[in-house]
Amino acid sequence: MQIALFQPDIPQNTGTILRLCACLGISAHIIEPAGFPVSDRHFRRAGMDYLDHVSITKHDSWTKFEEWRMAQSYRLLLFTTKGATDYRDFRYHTSDILLFGRESAGVTDAVVEAADARLVIPITEGLRSLNVAMSAAMAAGEALRQVRNPHELI
Repeated sequence: MQIALFQPDIPQNTGTILRLCACLGISAHIIEPAGFPVSDRHFRRAGMDYLDHVSITKHDSWTKFEEWRMAQSYRLLLFTTKGATDYRDFRYHTSDILLFGRESAGVTDAVVEAADARLVIPITEGLRSLNVAMSAAMAAGEALRQVRNPHELI
């Protein structure tokens, strides 16, 4: 299981997600350009000393990330407010990449088209979205629950 961030622009969210990855043993990918340098103090504060315990791969562009992903044959699962499938109803695999878009703008049409699935975390009608770090935690929790306990699915 891996988490990828498409052009993240809020350093605190990225640091928090990388801390999550470290704690859960999940590899992380940052698809550039990011909206901040990795030396940003907010990024470092949110990630704390956990950043030394996570495998982070940076990809210079969406194209480079896609080339790498296709060579590995990993499935790409996009979490989006425009998704059609409830993330709890989806069947995850250990080789999946959970992809989260830029906080301010989501993802490009090319990213939407490349995704093998577009998943949504349902929220109360009339509200816009969850924080991306919260979404990543919820998605990773459900995906890991399924792949670690496949016989306990409802």
